[in-house]
Amino acid sequence: MQTLAKQVMEHAAGLPEGTPLAAKELLHLGNRAAVDQVLSRLVRRGALLRAGRGIYVLPVESRFGSRAPSTAKLVEGMASQRGETIVSHGAAAANALGLTTQVPVRAVYLTSGASRRLKLGAQTVELRHAPVWQLLFPGRAAGEVVRALAWLGPEKAGEALRTLRSKLPAAEMKQVASVRSRLPTWMAQEVSALVPHG
Repeated sequence: MQTLAKQVMEHAAGLPEGTPLAAKELLHLGNRAAVDQVLSRLVRRGALLRAGRGIYVLPVESRFGSRAPSTAKLVEGMASQRGETIVSHGAAAANALGLTTQVPVRAVYLTSGASRRLKLGAQTVELRHAPVWQLLFPGRAAGEVVRALAWLGPEKAGEALRTLRSKLPAAEMKQVASVRSRLPTWMAQEVSALVPHG
């Protein structure tokens, strides 16, 4: 059992910060029951953190002690590992685009997968299932625009688009216009009124 624990820790140490570990990925080291048992034991010992059901991460060691990995890195790792699209929530997108000074208190992300909560040290990370149109253009300003508008709602969308038109590259705004047919009617109307047709 000791060697299995060592192998699991060596495997975890070889991964980029925040990459989630799941028992299924460790079956080359031992059978499922043994792997589950070792993961539980490593969590009790503080060598691993349990982020959620069946999701483990290696804490980051620094000169100030150990801490949970960054939320963004865990979310990135989960997205690539599980084939999900995971993007920032509309409130975070609006803040990043300078449309609001409100800073989201909780870490909330939108996902193509199931809604669930993860625990990273003292922080709770919420993954909310979202419709496909809210997950468009992950990692691009055009996607942030769509998510920010969804969060701001119909009353504030026009003003936000006018602000963004002067701040963002025309190509990103054209990208938003290119998916009008997939957006809710109110958003498609606002985008059509303000963005020149590509």
